[in-house]
Amino acid sequence: MPITYQQNQIAEVVKTVLKTASSKTLCFYGPMGAGKTTLIKALVKELGGPDNASSPTFGIVNEYHTNDGAVLGYHFDFYRLEDETEVLDLGFEDYLNQDVWIFIEWPEKIKSFLPEDAFDIHIEIKDFETREISF
Repeated sequence: MPITYQQNQIAEVVKTVLKTASSKTLCFYGPMGAGKTTLIKALVKELGGPDNASSPTFGIVNEYHTNDGAVLGYHFDFYRLEDETEVLDLGFEDYLNQDVWIFIEWPEKIKSFLPEDAFDIHIEIKDFETREISF
């Protein structure tokens, strides 16, 4: 069932995502500007990570830690990937083998390498301030 929300309701949406997610590997689908990074930032914060989480667009992956220094998870942005086999050079499978959160933007670029249990999150732009999320 889709959930329609605005930016000021993102904390509620994050709680729903965390309650609903069947895996720690979350795949975010949606057009540019849909709010994938914004949602991931809110998830990282809710999970005890830094308030300044950002998209790894230029570095492909960001690593987030909890306040006590433990690895919370990894945030991948595959927008600029030209060939899905490039993820092998990153050691992507090693990241997936850890018991941490994995946030993936543009997962459609690496279809062959996504784990079977990945949890898909689809975000649609309804208007300038409104988004619709579905799982």
